[in-house]
Amino acid sequence: MTRPYAVLRAGYPYVKTIGARSRTIMPADVAIADDGTIYALCQGSHYGKGKSGPIYITNINDENLGSFAWRNLELPVKHCEYLWPCQIVLDSRGILYASDQAVSFLQMYTRDGHYLGRKGGEEGSEPGEFNRPSGLAVDAEDNLYVVDSLNHRIQKFDKDGRFISMFGEFGSEPGQFNMPWGIHVDSEHDEIYVADWRNDRVQVFDTNWEFQFQFGESGSGKGQFRRPTGVAVDKDGDIYVCDWGNKRVQLFDRKGKYLMQFLGDATISKLQLEQMLNRLSAKQRRIREEADLEQEKFFEGIKSVRVGKDGLMYVPDFEHYRIQIYKKESYPLTEQQILPPLKVPTLNPN
Repeated sequence: MTRPYAVLRAGYPYVKTIGARSRTIMPADVAIADDGTIYALCQGSHYGKGKSGPIYITNINDENLGSFAWRNLELPVKHCEYLWPCQIVLDSRGILYASDQAVSFLQMYTRDGHYLGRKGGEEGSEPGEFNRPSGLAVDAEDNLYVVDSLNHRIQKFDKDGRFISMFGEFGSEPGQFNMPWGIHVDSEHDEIYVADWRNDRVQVFDTNWEFQFQFGESGSGKGQFRRPTGVAVDKDGDIYVCDWGNKRVQLFDRKGKYLMQFLGDATISKLQLEQMLNRLSAKQRRIREEADLEQEKFFEGIKSVRVGKDGLMYVPDFEHYRIQIYKKESYPLTEQQILPPLKVPTLNPN
């Protein structure tokens, strides 16, 4: 899909919140299927039930569509169980890949939770080995990109799991990384975006790993980062960055110019409302009624941001056990409908 010459961004209204502590237990990341199914990779534990995880299946209507990959807390980790789940992606064949920073392999499943095995398994720095795998992305040919954080590189595998190539080394120069985390691959527009965690920046490459540009620096101001963990790009080329240390998602245009930030606007989800009305005690409802709710709407501990083909932005609100959803309202502009870029941008119509 060709990107527009320019974009009239009308707004990014908050849509809704889904999930609750009983289901989306510390969601670290989500994968969005074309049919709107949401796969939430969770990190928290049901201590009362003696298990942790899982991958929870839901949709924008907050329906419980099942779960899989639970871990029994009383047993050692084995095949489809997690310690420190990080990111999840879905390829065009319907295969889910999930990373875990506590181990040196990825898990693979079908969409209905059938376990397909693991990729990797040896901790190290040789091709195909990992040291804290984190960010994941797939391209148009279902090649898999794995951010190999403590090896300060990205590895690429074909759809059958064969190693293709790797790129990156430790450092702060263009093309170097310091514990990279998130990644987004856009094959159609020949772009790869990497959230360079300890360098507090996002680097942009073409698909041959030729450096294009970078943006960001350490800090809490506009366009600055404190450990960026996730990156996503929408159909217009706008770039969304999960700014973990600043508890926000920042939005940039396709050239890396800051546009705005999201801090969180959560309301009670459908699931939470059912629990409050039917399960909470009278005392718990009184505490909620008298609480200062201002802080309740904000993000806390967010590690990822994803943009679906439906134009919705999904933010797994990790420490609040929920997923906040926004929708971009924008309109394409042709070269005839807008002036060339201004030297001193302003919204003053005069």
